[in-house]
Amino acid sequence: MALWIKGSRSIANNLMKTRIMGFFGAVNQSCFGGDSYSYLCRSSVSSFCFNSSRTANQLDSLYVSDDDNNQALDFPGGKVTFSSQMRFISETGENRVPCYRVLDDNGEPIIGSNYEQLTKELAVKMYGNMVTLQMMDTIFYEAQRQGRISFYVTSLGEEAINIASAAALTPDDVVMPQYREPGVLLWRGFTLQEFANQCFGNKADYGKGRQMPIHYGSNKLNYFTVSSPIATQLPQAVGAAYSLKMDKKDACVVTYIGDGGTSEGDFHAALNFAAVMEAPVVFICRNNGWAISTHISEQFRSDGIVVKGQAYGIRSIRIDGNDALAVYCAIHAAREMAVSEQRPILVECLTYRVGHHSTSDDSTKYRPIEEIEYWKSARNPVNRYRKWVERNGWWSDEEDRELRSNVRKELLQVIQLAEKTDKHPVTELFADVYDAPPLNLQEQEKQLRETITRHPKDYPSSVPV
Repeated sequence: MALWIKGSRSIANNLMKTRIMGFFGAVNQSCFGGDSYSYLCRSSVSSFCFNSSRTANQLDSLYVSDDDNNQALDFPGGKVTFSSQMRFISETGENRVPCYRVLDDNGEPIIGSNYEQLTKELAVKMYGNMVTLQMMDTIFYEAQRQGRISFYVTSLGEEAINIASAAALTPDDVVMPQYREPGVLLWRGFTLQEFANQCFGNKADYGKGRQMPIHYGSNKLNYFTVSSPIATQLPQAVGAAYSLKMDKKDACVVTYIGDGGTSEGDFHAALNFAAVMEAPVVFICRNNGWAISTHISEQFRSDGIVVKGQAYGIRSIRIDGNDALAVYCAIHAAREMAVSEQRPILVECLTYRVGHHSTSDDSTKYRPIEEIEYWKSARNPVNRYRKWVERNGWWSDEEDRELRSNVRKELLQVIQLAEKTDKHPVTELFADVYDAPPLNLQEQEKQLRETITRHPKDYPSSVPV
């Protein structure tokens, strides 16, 4: 292995003692301090801090010179200096990575905050979609409790991440969801009737009733169908993003994951894959503190998710996931960087899952009710964003009452219609896999029909045999 020898001390050494430390103090403040978002929006600072290998080489030349007596290893990836001191890298940073936000808990813009300006039309549409998502979750959850659908997952407490991230994307961007992102589909134009059809698994359901409820998908809206296994969508997202890069598309892939999903191997494989291939993909992690029932302190010992991006060589940011403006601005910037610079971005959204993990869960068994109520009221993302919209003179109590009344009526209507719509026949269980069903599938269908004939009460009468 080649050794690179540094020579005697020079002007660069004095620069390091004076100007360089001052520079890095300034970079540290702008890149990682309270104004952490501003560096994302400034391409010159962004490229200097993270993007330019030429700049990195210039920094090397300032730190070392031909006159220094120290040695450095010319290793693939960059020169590595030697040290006579045995020092392990600390398992934790001295300070936690700060969290970018725009609105305080009362919906007031924070003084000095740097954010993308929203038009009245966009701001009101975002609020309307957040309310619609909230009400859809509440009513569909009640429908499950009434036995009308078999399963449901709410996004309560995470409405800002859903709607604001969707608003920051373009229709050409491909979305690979986990299962708590129906708001992205709602924003893109998926109707309440389409949501209801999927949950009831009727003939109008695009999946022909063969998926669990809430496993939505839309080819027309560039939204891949939800799949149950955790984190499998992440490496798939990187592969799809790399194909966009090869085709020189002006688009990226956006994929979502929860904090629990980062414990899966697919998460780590995907980040490394994306970094090495420089794929235009935005990873959005909803860190809501609990996964399905396990606190994050039992999931990992790192400073959340954001630091894992740096470990894999991915530009990353931590944001307040309950601040709709912060989410919109950060994802807007992340999307621009992913497309224009052809690179992956990791966004950690700090939020809280107010609802149960699903209708199969009782979260009061593993977390305090007081904690849930605090986040439901004091940190409610919909209420916080509404206060900001109202302060701009763009919304009123009367408009809010009308919106909620109309959405409720429409939800009740679509549920009734979905419930009355016929189901697909049993034959559809065995279709769309092979051009001609093989013998083993024919035998399985025969056995199923015989079983239904023997035990008719165990099968829904609404499904044609």
